[in-house]
Amino acid sequence: MSDDQRINPPKVAAERESLTSFLDYQRATLAMKCQGLNSDQLKHKAVATSGLSLLGLIRHAAEVERSWFRMVLSAEQGKALWPAVDGVYGEFLVEDADVDEAFTFWREACAASRTVADAFESLDDTVEFRGETISLRYVLTHMIEEYARHNGHADLLREAVDGVVGE
Repeated sequence: MSDDQRINPPKVAAERESLTSFLDYQRATLAMKCQGLNSDQLKHKAVATSGLSLLGLIRHAAEVERSWFRMVLSAEQGKALWPAVDGVYGEFLVEDADVDEAFTFWREACAASRTVADAFESLDDTVEFRGETISLRYVLTHMIEEYARHNGHADLLREAVDGVVGE
């Protein structure tokens, strides 16, 4: 991971800018963890008892972006890009996955998420979803948590693939 092109979140900012900057930083971190790897390396499952791979994390991130921003916040209907198979999230089944397609879907999902978030006037704006009231603030905070957790996985997966470590 030679070229870190992530933009650091501002140290002083309003809450909305801070949350969206941290989310974009986490998105860029996942992209950086995958940078320079070939298809086989992206599909590599480093732990025998786990189905996690870097490509699976990219596909999972695309699904999570779509579900929280488009389905929850925008009330769009949609099906999973990669349906579950025998109780396993389909996005983690990467053996026959198309790497370019996965990254394209993820980038498009991130762009759509930014558009959805920008349409809300306030972090306090809410939607009703499955009997719960959910704010934009909650979704942004949850997405930061989601990426941060999976970026920890990505760090370990990347180290197992080629020994590269780091933030």
